[in-house]
Amino acid sequence: MNIALIGYGKMGQTIERIALSRGHKITLRITSGNRNELTADNLRGTDVAIEFTRPDAAKNNVLACLEAGVNVVCGTTGWNEHVAEASAVAEEHKAAFLQASNFSIGVNIFFEVNKLLASLMNGHPEYGVMIEETHHTQKKDAPSGTAITLAEQIVQRLNGKNKWTLNDFNEKDGVPILAHRREHVPGTHTIKYSSEIDDIEIVHTAHNRDGFALGAVLAAEYIAGRRGTFTMKDVLGIK
Repeated sequence: MNIALIGYGKMGQTIERIALSRGHKITLRITSGNRNELTADNLRGTDVAIEFTRPDAAKNNVLACLEAGVNVVCGTTGWNEHVAEASAVAEEHKAAFLQASNFSIGVNIFFEVNKLLASLMNGHPEYGVMIEETHHTQKKDAPSGTAITLAEQIVQRLNGKNKWTLNDFNEKDGVPILAHRREHVPGTHTIKYSSEIDDIEIVHTAHNRDGFALGAVLAAEYIAGRRGTFTMKDVLGIK
């Protein structure tokens, strides 16, 4: 499979290493310094583009690929308001699009555990809930896309919760997210339910970037040759 890497920082380089180990080829590398090379001509022969950049750049990068008929896996978070537009462009140009807040296999299993726990906790208002996330200092958006996904899953299942809040415990109908940025932390997410009697916690801790990168490559392998909009649940066969 021929892969275009859009974003060639630490994550892009990790994706490259894993893609090459799985027998794929990297045919194009786009950074902030050569963004002008992201053209339909240069994308010719590309099976899938994998995009990990910045929230302010993701939309244009993704649309450039989809309009060229190239399938896209996107791991950039913080541009959710444009994701539906990207799905529509993918359909228009008979391409495939897969965007995820987190590509880690472990995190996607964690998502399912979070939904189950929230459903079990519904009807037990004596427990308060909060989310705490920690990432490396290079991560630009806060809270993380993963934390937002976790919070939205809880909001959908807990009566009396209508939104998430950032570093704010004062709104009773909100799910508070505490966001930390520290050196050399790939990503840790904790869901905590607390009462006067006890606490219940579930935690996912990433040890390095390899889990995210492998998931992105698996997603690229899944959508190669397909058309439409997909999620990591499709890739992992989660019902």
